[in-house]
Amino acid sequence: MDYHSPASFAEASALAANATGITRFLAGGTDVLVQLRSELVTPDTLIDIKKIAGVRDIDQNADGSWTLGVAATGAEMSEHPELGRDWPGVVEAMDLIGSTQVQGRATLTGNLCNGSPAADSVPAMVAAGVTVTVTGPEGDREVAVEDIPTGPGKTSLAKGELISAVHIPARGDNGGDAYLRFIPRTEMDIAVVGVGVSLRLDGDTVSEARVSLGAVAPTVLLVEDCAKAIIGSALDEAALDALAAAASAACNPIDDKRGTIVFRTEVAGVLAKRAAKIAYARAKGEDV
Repeated sequence: MDYHSPASFAEASALAANATGITRFLAGGTDVLVQLRSELVTPDTLIDIKKIAGVRDIDQNADGSWTLGVAATGAEMSEHPELGRDWPGVVEAMDLIGSTQVQGRATLTGNLCNGSPAADSVPAMVAAGVTVTVTGPEGDREVAVEDIPTGPGKTSLAKGELISAVHIPARGDNGGDAYLRFIPRTEMDIAVVGVGVSLRLDGDTVSEARVSLGAVAPTVLLVEDCAKAIIGSALDEAALDALAAAASAACNPIDDKRGTIVFRTEVAGVLAKRAAKIAYARAKGEDV
């Protein structure tokens, strides 16, 4: 195995572009190192990006948006009070990944690039409208999070490309988000269904919304019909029922040992309603 520790993302991209065989990037390592030790994947080239300047930074920009380094950990996100106030759903989703020890290493970028349909942080990021900077041989490009995964264990990143920054938009006024999941145990399990909701209010009326579903299709879904179901409403029971119906209709799950198709489809609707209520309460400044 060839191990590299580049000083820049351009250098990391060039190393990956010229590598042969299996290449993996190392930020937190909670997926890569586990796969390596269990011999699921043995990389020919391992590129450690932790020494690149800024990879652990969590910065709020002048316009209120956020830029996160790709090696910023879940623990660092949870301990950042301003980020948690702006985007509690994103922070809470990341906080659900693994144990306290794992939280000290796990990253949003690793969770995204692992390509799991059941990744907890990804529906929350999609609902929040998060984008990432992708650095490659042709330079940088900005990509919506929902366009990165293409299937279980697969991403849209080309050879030589890697994510070099995470961008969370400005929360703005009268907005709120939430993420909920169902797991068979009380903690440290893989989501059977996950739902992320982000919305904005004009008075008591939902004026903007994004709803994302995880673990119910080959990739995390951004469901426009769910947003349409609640935009223009005060999130009354009729709107919530329409939201639940749209969420269930969007599901394309599988039967496995963690949940059946019927169960996942039903739970997606239930969690969509609950997450929307939490996001709505947060947008109104209420405690939840």
